[in-house]
Amino acid sequence: MRIFHIDPRSTRELAELPSQLPQEGFFWIGVTRREFEVGQARIQEALHRLAGSGLLDLHVSDVLNNQLPSHPAFTSQYDVLVFRRLATGQSETDLSRPGEPLSRPPPRRSGPPILHRIDTSPVGFGIFDSVLLTVHPASCTVLDTYATRLLASQRPDERSAGVRAPASPADLMLRIVNHMVDGYLDLRRELTRQLDHWQDELLDPHAPFRNWTALLDARLTLHQLDDICADQRDTLEDWIEAISAWPDADTDAGRRDRELLQVRSRDVLEHIERVVHHVRRLEHHAETAVQIHFAAQGNRTNDTMRTLTAVTAIFLPLNLIAAVFGMNFEFIPLLHEKAGFWWTLMGMGSVGVAMGLLFWRKRYLARSGR
Repeated sequence: MRIFHIDPRSTRELAELPSQLPQEGFFWIGVTRREFEVGQARIQEALHRLAGSGLLDLHVSDVLNNQLPSHPAFTSQYDVLVFRRLATGQSETDLSRPGEPLSRPPPRRSGPPILHRIDTSPVGFGIFDSVLLTVHPASCTVLDTYATRLLASQRPDERSAGVRAPASPADLMLRIVNHMVDGYLDLRRELTRQLDHWQDELLDPHAPFRNWTALLDARLTLHQLDDICADQRDTLEDWIEAISAWPDADTDAGRRDRELLQVRSRDVLEHIERVVHHVRRLEHHAETAVQIHFAAQGNRTNDTMRTLTAVTAIFLPLNLIAAVFGMNFEFIPLLHEKAGFWWTLMGMGSVGVAMGLLFWRKRYLARSGR
């Protein structure tokens, strides 16, 4: 569990859960699922002291569930957002012990290793007026990475660069979500390189492609990522609509903070759109590569059959001449001539050469390109 007090001037990490609201700023409480499950009573009591309300039982079940898709939930006192991450990490968890990794390693799957390292576990957010509660899966780097970034942003050089502290729990939630989305964008280069390598193998006529199981698993995984990204996009769109329905602020600072919140929400949504576009493009490339592979295979088969048909057509007249001279008639021209065999052989050769030149000119015997 990590606890932070964030205000416009400083960010401090606390050792224990606070007992009262700060005069300025808000609190961020980041826990793993297992920590939240074990210390649920203590955390709920702290939320009641700080925000006047704890999470409902239904929302507690949501943030502890490792299988829920991305979705929002709204109440009069707080909002809940479940957002599935796309980042490197351990995606397999023991459902009997939420948030803890499996005691045994998961069965090895086929497909590119990069797809196995993408963790799609959900992260839960409880957004109160003065408290942000985040519930993370086990071994989640999002909590520690963003906490380090948040503490580093308070250095004088970062302040001079215009790095502002989060203005509210909702603002911090959007920044964490944006960090999670950008984590997938960092993986796209390796994903693209792997699929491009497979595409080259599929189109290579001299090396038969044998990784069909891995390719099909990759297509299935990309389709699942597409569904997850679609849920993420719908969740952010519902969140933006909810912000629009908030009552108008009484002060200029409040209105400015709300406008910045809307701008940041649309920026996160744009990042999610980029992820959706990239995942669908990869899925389309994988499907196109398979179709091109089978089209190339069919084209090579057609070339082979065309060549065999042309060769057979060349030998058909020769078989006809041989059959005529093999008839059991007593009188056949050139049958009893000394040069009859050579004349017949020359005629058969001339017919074969003539038909071969004809088929070559029509490109029936031409070598096709790759």
